[in-house]
Amino acid sequence: MHGDEKMIPEQLKESNSKFIKVRCPKCKNEQVTFGKSSSGVKCLVCSKVLSEPTGGKARVKARILEVLE
Repeated sequence: MHGDEKMIPEQLKESNSKFIKVRCPKCKNEQVTFGKSSSGVKCLVCSKVLSEPTGGKARVKARILEVLE
């Protein structure tokens, strides 16, 4: 190990947290949100709630178009 490298725990190296692309059911706007968001996510165009926090994975109330790595 070199002097400028730091030890990173295995849990942080391989996270299963993902970003997801969703489509608003009301106005069809597409946006990216975090799959484990700790606060509610609203559509940037019409303000409809797209996902709600649950303490773990967010409850998505919109169509998931893609899971981003």
